[in-house]
Amino acid sequence: MKNKKNISIENTPYLYWKFQLIGWSLASVYWVYHCYFINNCSLSWTIFSFVSDVLIGISITHLYKLNNKKLGLELFEKASIVRLAISIIVLSVLFMLLVNLRRYSYWVVYIGQNRDFLEAMLYWDPPLVTGLRLMSIWVLAYHLYHYYNQQIALTEHNAALSIIAKQIQLDHLSNQLNPHFLFNSLNSVKSLISENPSNAKRSIDLLSDILRSSIYTKESLTTIEEELQLISDYIELEKLRFEERLQLNVVIDDTLLSFKIPSLCIQTLIENALKQGIQNSIKGGVIMLVIAKKAENLEISVQNPGKLSIDDGIKKASLGLNNLKKRLHLQYGEKAAFTLVEQPKGIVTATIIIPLNAIDNE
Repeated sequence: MKNKKNISIENTPYLYWKFQLIGWSLASVYWVYHCYFINNCSLSWTIFSFVSDVLIGISITHLYKLNNKKLGLELFEKASIVRLAISIIVLSVLFMLLVNLRRYSYWVVYIGQNRDFLEAMLYWDPPLVTGLRLMSIWVLAYHLYHYYNQQIALTEHNAALSIIAKQIQLDHLSNQLNPHFLFNSLNSVKSLISENPSNAKRSIDLLSDILRSSIYTKESLTTIEEELQLISDYIELEKLRFEERLQLNVVIDDTLLSFKIPSLCIQTLIENALKQGIQNSIKGGVIMLVIAKKAENLEISVQNPGKLSIDDGIKKASLGLNNLKKRLHLQYGEKAAFTLVEQPKGIVTATIIIPLNAIDNE
């Protein structure tokens, strides 16, 4: 099946000018009829009036289009409504002046009558009334079209974000269902059944909670507090296998606990730190998680012992990290950042930066 693509009139000059020409030609038919059949104008003047009407309409509205790119007016924004109304009035007055200039040329140049220029230019009924009607219709259609395109783009953006979020959940579930993970976890549980039944029961509960969270997490955003609870369960379960080789230190500003972030994003960093750092070290080590405000940003950093080879980094990182980077870009655009770097003394640091003004903390 071929993918359907949205075609934007503004991004396709041919379509834009085609619609402009057809629209203003249809709008000028009335004046052609009125000129030729009511005012008994000559055929040559009727054709000139038709062409000039089309050119006047296209020129004025195209001028508005060019200026609107700079002003950024939106039909459904309260701050723009007054400016839109003023724009329509200005366009209508300009339409009236150009139409009156053409009429003045007709009476003075074509017919040879003596007319007062100022009086001719200030003649407002019906030119101004017609201009108000036509410009209102054009501006409304122009902004409705842009609003429609924005909604389509927003829908596609949200759909892409949802797909990436779901992929992260699936990747997370895949990690938990990894044969080595389940094998080691179940072996730990087995050894605890006879030695420490209460711990064995606890490990089963933890494994169940983690898998349930992976499967039933529906929201694309979660609070930092909820994310930390999931991480706590994950680390507690993994400590059954790594014991004292695995330590987690968390430093966080408590005022940030209610802030919402992309779900499973910290969990992804912790999993990567364990698999790429702690697991590869005989002595294990400490995973340091720091969540803090820095300037106007929320910064989440995870440090673990380890090294990055020349081929490592974001391009060679796990699928989970790459999907995390894509998700941050979709959620926050260029305002967010994700880095994975090697620090001195064999420390690898993964960092997420999100602008605080882009975070929903309600």
